[in-house]
This record gives sequence, structure tokens and C-alpha cells, in this order.
Amino acid sequence: MLLILDGAAVRKALAMADAIPAMADALRRYSEGVVTQPLRAILRPPSGSEIFASMPSHVAGHGFGLKAIMLKPDNAARGLPSHVGVVVVFDPETGYPLATLDGAALTGIRTAAVSAAATRALARPDAGDLAIIGAGVQARSHLEAMHLVRELRRVRVYSRSADRAELLAKHAATQLGIDVEVMGSAAEAVRGADLVCTTTSSREPVLDAADLADGVHVNAIGASTKDARELPSDAVARAAVFVDSKESALAESTDVGAPIAEGLLSADQVTEVGDVLLGRHPGRSSAEQITVFKSLGMAAQDVVAGFLTVRAATESGAGVRVAYQLETGEH
Repeated sequence: MLLILDGAAVRKALAMADAIPAMADALRRYSEGVVTQPLRAILRPPSGSEIFASMPSHVAGHGFGLKAIMLKPDNAARGLPSHVGVVVVFDPETGYPLATLDGAALTGIRTAAVSAAATRALARPDAGDLAIIGAGVQARSHLEAMHLVRELRRVRVYSRSADRAELLAKHAATQLGIDVEVMGSAAEAVRGADLVCTTTSSREPVLDAADLADGVHVNAIGASTKDARELPSDAVARAAVFVDSKESALAESTDVGAPIAEGLLSADQVTEVGDVLLGRHPGRSSAEQITVFKSLGMAAQDVVAGFLTVRAATESGAGVRVAYQLETGEH
């Protein structure tokens, strides 16, 4: 049977509280070397701004999976996620597709859960003044995730779209019981914060290094392609830099690659957060140290989140099931 889970079914089955420890496990497994996956294969047509990416992975203890995703920047104006596609996980015994899951919904949850796992490992224990840059799907999911790993005292948000920022504030008040202040600039949002999440599609840095307080932890998740960027080089140079995949960050992230090219950072100074979770690296070295987690996302996270979602959906009976006409013998 093939299980098909649309966005609503994925969101119902995959609770953020369950996704966070699962993503910590995915980060550990990747750094431990029990994940097999290539860099993303990316297709860019000669004209247009859309991007298609294929992301396969095998995670020991889980199995094979594949994410096929499109980046559609114009979707924001339509009120749709910018990342749309599917995640397919395969039956470990037969190899048949076990389930197809809505990629936008799964990505929205697992990306924020990865940031939460990194925040739990790297942010100061007393961090609770949160700034969010951006007001889309990831801003909303990151607010929920940060709320689960730190006691939030204050939340500020800035977006180029004041209307979307107000919608985020209303959602936070009604769904999470959190008061969110909508600010007029990124600087106003970031100054004094000890947690910052950048969740934009920007091609240029969205904040200034001078606005980052000592001891702040930054989750930079929006710039997932080489032509996108959220952090200025001098901000990265001030920080201890952590990533989900060092191979991916060095090959695909301008947030990391630009300061390296400018001589402000070396590749040896970039650490996988999985190594912190495994106890191989101490993580934050002092209360005053700035830490940056640059998240690109990787297929192993989708595979672990996908199998977790399928188990939960199977137990609850969610989704639509399609019977296979199994082929036998050789052809």
C-alpha cells in the first residue's frame, strides 16, 4: 500500500515537539557517518527564477528516501510556500515506495525543528529575547519551535511586508499565546536580542553585524542557494560558526563561503552541530560568544522526518492509501 499524505495530514501527524528530537538524531547520524547522500542536484532553467532540486539519502536505522522540491520565489505573492514538492520514503524490505508526503509541509516543520535542536545545543540557557526576520511559513514554524526549547520573554518580528508581520503576530497571539511586537526595521528587531532567526528569501544581508549583541545565537535558514544571502561577512567573522552539513555549507552557502573567500573565516572554523550533539565539540565557549547556525537543510532530515510522520499517520489512520498491483518475476 502507498500512503499519500497531503499538507494537512503531515501537519496533523508530525508534531513539532516530536520533530525536534528526531532532527537532533538526524544531525547526529549525519556527523557520525551513517548517512549516505550526495550534494543536492539542482536544475536551473536558462530563464526564470525557479529552481528544481533532487535530494536522495539513506539513513541507517531508517532507510531510503528522496525529496524532489521546487523553489518558486513568486509563490510568496500568492500566499503559498516558496518551497513545494514531495518527499518519498521507501519500504526497507521490498523497496516499493511506502509513502509520498507533501514536501512543503514536511520542510516547514523539519527545518524549524533542526533550528530548535541547534538552539538547544548552542544558545545560552537563559536566552529568551527572540527576533525573527521574515514573516512567512518558516517564521511561523520557527516561532513555535523556539517556544518549545527556550522560555521566551520577548518576541520581535520584522518583515518587508508589514501586513504579513501583523498576520504572524495575530497567529502567535491566538495559537501560541505569545505577544509579538512588529518592528519597523531589522535593526529594531535584532538589537538586544539573544536569539535571532533569519527566515527570508533575500539575496543581500538582512542585518548588520553591529546590531548583534554579545552572546546572541543566530539561526540563519533562509538562504538555501548560492545566489541568496542573509548574513554579512563581518557578522559571521565575529561568531563561532556551526552548520548541519559542512560539505554542503562549503559548496553551496554564500553566508559561509563569502567570509571564507574574503579571508575572514577559515573552513577549519566551521563545525557541524552534529559534532556538538555527539560530544565531540564543546559548542558555545562562553556566555559572551556569538554563535551562528547556518542551516541549508539536507535529505537525511527529510528521510528521518518522513519515516516518523508515516509511523504517526499509520497509527492514527491519516492519509489516503492506494493499493499496489505488485509485479512478480523477471521482465
